[in-house]
Amino acid sequence: MKKLTSYILLFTSYLFMACGQSVPTEYTQSDQLPAIYPDYIEVTVPVNIAPLSFEYDGQADDMVARYAVGSDEIVCNGQPDVDEWHALAEKAKGKAITVDVYTRNGDQWTRFKPFNINVSPDSIDPYISYRLIAPSFISYEALTINQRCLENYDESVIYDNLLCGFEKDGQCINCHHYQQYNPQRMQFHARQYLGGTVVAYDGKLKKVNMRNDSILSAGVYPAWHPSLNLIVYATDKTSQSFHTVNPNKMEVYDEESDLIVYNVETDEVTNLENSKTEFEVFPAWTPDGKTLYYCSAHFEQKDTSATRISEVIYRHKELKYNIYRKSFNPDTRQFGPRELVFDAAAIDSSATFPRISPDGHYLMFTMGHYGYFHIWHHDADLWMMDLNSGEVRKMNELNSPDTESYHSWSSNGRWVIFSSRRNDGNFTRPFIAHIDANGHGSKPFELPSAYADYHRQFMRSYNIPEFMRGPVTIRPQDFANVLKGDGIDVKYVGQLK
Repeated sequence: MKKLTSYILLFTSYLFMACGQSVPTEYTQSDQLPAIYPDYIEVTVPVNIAPLSFEYDGQADDMVARYAVGSDEIVCNGQPDVDEWHALAEKAKGKAITVDVYTRNGDQWTRFKPFNINVSPDSIDPYISYRLIAPSFISYEALTINQRCLENYDESVIYDNLLCGFEKDGQCINCHHYQQYNPQRMQFHARQYLGGTVVAYDGKLKKVNMRNDSILSAGVYPAWHPSLNLIVYATDKTSQSFHTVNPNKMEVYDEESDLIVYNVETDEVTNLENSKTEFEVFPAWTPDGKTLYYCSAHFEQKDTSATRISEVIYRHKELKYNIYRKSFNPDTRQFGPRELVFDAAAIDSSATFPRISPDGHYLMFTMGHYGYFHIWHHDADLWMMDLNSGEVRKMNELNSPDTESYHSWSSNGRWVIFSSRRNDGNFTRPFIAHIDANGHGSKPFELPSAYADYHRQFMRSYNIPEFMRGPVTIRPQDFANVLKGDGIDVKYVGQLK
C-alpha cells in the first residue's frame, strides 16, 4: 500500500445507502489515487452506459465506493445498481460523477484521493456485437457471435459455431456486418462444413454460395453500401504461418487478393479490383455512399523458381498496405479510378482497416510496420486522418504499448470501440473512447461488466466489435437451419448493374 499522509476522524454516523454499504467515519487519508480494475479513473462515458463496476486491485479485506453527484450518491462495494446508476448518470450529464474509494485492512480504513467519471451528454448506440474466440489458432469450435446491450449487462448469442457440427464437420464463423447499424440487415460467413454467406434482410434469410470460377474465392471483410443493396467484399487466397521467436506469434497473408461487388437482390457478383500485382483488402464506404475506401499492397514476384506463396512468406515484411479510394455514382453504379489517400509505404509502414466517421470528416485506421493482420502485431496502433485538411496523426490518447486493432464508429460519430491487448498482450478486449468535434479522443475505458474482474477471468478474445441500433432478433437456430440448407449460387456479371 502507498504511503498514507494524514489521519482524519469524523464524528458523524455512518451513511446507509440503498446498496447496503456505508461510508466509514474513521479512516486514514491517502494522497494517492486508488489502484482499481478496470481503470475508470478520469474517463469520459456516455450518459446511457451500463454501471462502471470496479474492484480494488491491491491487498484489502474490504472496499467501499461512493459515487456522488451533489447530494445524490450511491454507496456500494463497487457494483452499482443499474437503475440507481442511470439516475445518477442522468444528473451528472455534462458534468462528472465523483468517486471516493475506501479500503479496509484489519480494523484500519483508508480513504484514497477522489477521482471523476466524466459523463458526456452524447449517448452511445444501445448494442454492440462481436466474435468470441479462443486465441489458440487451432481450436475454434467454441466460437460464437454475441451481442451485448451497452445500457446494462445483457448478453446473448447471435450464432453459435456448434449448431451445425463439430470436429471434422466443424465451422468457422466470422465477418459479421450490418447495413448502417441496422440489426435487421446483417450478414456473416461460415467456412468449411455447410459453409456459405448468410444474409438477413428485414426478416428474410438466405444462404449464398459466393464462390465462382470468375472470382478468387468467397467474399470476406464486407462493406455494405449505406443505402443500396450492394456489398463490397475482398476475395483472397490466404495462408498463415507461426513464429518461434517473433513476439507477434503468427502471420496471416494473401497469395492473391481482389475486391468484388455483390448485389443482395439479384445475387450477382462483379470484379471491382483484380490486379495480379495488388493485394486489395478491407473495403469501407463513406456515409454518403459516394466513395469506397480500401487498402492495397503492391507485390511482384521476383523468384520465378519459387511458388508465389513461398515467396510471399519469405518477403512478408515487405508487404506495406496503402489506403486508396474510388468514387462511386449511386445512380449509374459506376466506380471511378483509384486514388492514393495515404502512402504508408513511404514511411516504411502498413495501413489497414480504414473506417470513416459518420459525418465524413475523419478516417480512422490501424497502422503497423508491415502486413495487414494487425490484430496479432504488438506494434499496431490507431491513427486518424482529417479528410478535410489531410492531416494524419497517431492517436496517442487511445493507444497503449500493445495492440490496438479492429475499430468501429458509433452512429452519431461521438464514440469509437476498438479491440486492445493492453491488459495482458494475449486477449483482445473492447475499449470505448469519446471523440470530440476536433477528432481527439478521451481516455479509453474497458467495456463495463457486472463483475469487475470478469474480463481477466474470461478466456476468449473479442474480435470485430460493431455498433448496432438494437439487437438481432433472429434466433440462432434459424441461422443454423439456413446454413444446413442449400445455398444460392451467385451469378458472375462483367459489369455492375
